[in-house]
Amino acid sequence: MSYQYHLFFCLNERSNGDDCCARHNAQVLFDFTKRRVKELGLNGEGKVRVNKAGCLDHCASGPVMVIYPQGVWYSMIDTEDVEEIINSHLMQGRPVERLMI
Repeated sequence: MSYQYHLFFCLNERSNGDDCCARHNAQVLFDFTKRRVKELGLNGEGKVRVNKAGCLDHCASGPVMVIYPQGVWYSMIDTEDVEEIINSHLMQGRPVERLMI
């Protein structure tokens, strides 16, 4: 099975107290993205897949998501940023430059 867009969200949590995506609402943004993609009918084979990931090694930029096959990396703050990524990148094929790492 292949997808037009495959999203990986870093949900890593560091137990030593160092900064990580989990400390910046990554789970909330992941859950929101998964729900919105499904609500918009964008999920499924040949379309969009949203996955959890461990550390993507961009902790200082967290929360972080990467979209393949393009390899576009994003840092998001809130659900409004995610909504913009969905509307622009996933629906129109235009990456959101202001959120790119």
